Amino acid sequence: MPTTPSATIAWTAWKPLANAPRLAPTTLTELIDGGQAFRWRFDPTMPEAWLGIWDHCIARLRLSAKGVLEWSAPAALAADTGRLLFPYLFGHDAAALVSALPWRSDPHLARSIGAFPGLTILRQPFGETLLGFLCSATKQIIQIKQMVALLATRHGSLLVPGIHRLPTWAELAAVPEAELRACLLGFRARYIHQTAQFLAARPDWLEETETLPYPAAKARLCELPGVGEKVADCVLLFGAGRLEAFPVDTWIIKAMERRYGLDGWTPAQIAHFGRVHFGAQAGLAQQYLFAYERAQGRMASAG
Repeated sequence: MPTTPSATIAWTAWKPLANAPRLAPTTLTELIDGGQAFRWRFDPTMPEAWLGIWDHCIARLRLSAKGVLEWSAPAALAADTGRLLFPYLFGHDAAALVSALPWRSDPHLARSIGAFPGLTILRQPFGETLLGFLCSATKQIIQIKQMVALLATRHGSLLVPGIHRLPTWAELAAVPEAELRACLLGFRARYIHQTAQFLAARPDWLEETETLPYPAAKARLCELPGVGEKVADCVLLFGAGRLEAFPVDTWIIKAMERRYGLDGWTPAQIAHFGRVHFGAQAGLAQQYLFAYERAQGRMASAG
């Protein structure tokens, strides 16, 4: 994320995002800052506005007093950002997908959907999603965001003053592992370095993987250093739109134990249960369950 004030950038005027659904502030926060992506934060120059970066795009988002989602972008990037913002945020028909979930016979899923109405799955660049989740092992969201921000600042090209894009995998292949470790990556630096070398030798590998059926794409991703089933499912869900993926992390394990009685089940067994029970949109159900469980955890901590 940027370290210099966004006030130095020439921003476009705020305008409504055409065809965007009405979102509660809690849903918008969960959508862009709930663990799907790691390059969104509150704009330090404008309270209650978010600033985010993906690919070569930069956008600010806010909700108007009437709950309308509005956006602004650096003038130099406004054309591409305006064209790509809606599919990035709302590339899935969320209403139809939610309707297809088994919430009518699953009271806890219905409760989770009711807590975050309109929550959906971002449609992020595949390679960026892989990089973000290779940073995620044993780390919390705030720590992952720090690592990703350092990778962008030190190894990505400048988009506008103070804001860098993430380095491409080809660019990362030229970065020594020691320099990656300086981005607070720890042991993850080795995985990223090795993955960058692997991809440099296979320039079409990511593009081919993204188009494969879910089981084959997941198996290929798990060949990469540091990629297990959870990371592979996150990359496919958030970066390739594979809604049948059901990532299993600590929060999902807690949810499935507390709400579905799956005590003692392994992550692989829970993932299989999720895909069977929730169906073709299991990944969307996962995101609702994840958001609800984290919210309950925050409430318990505050109380």
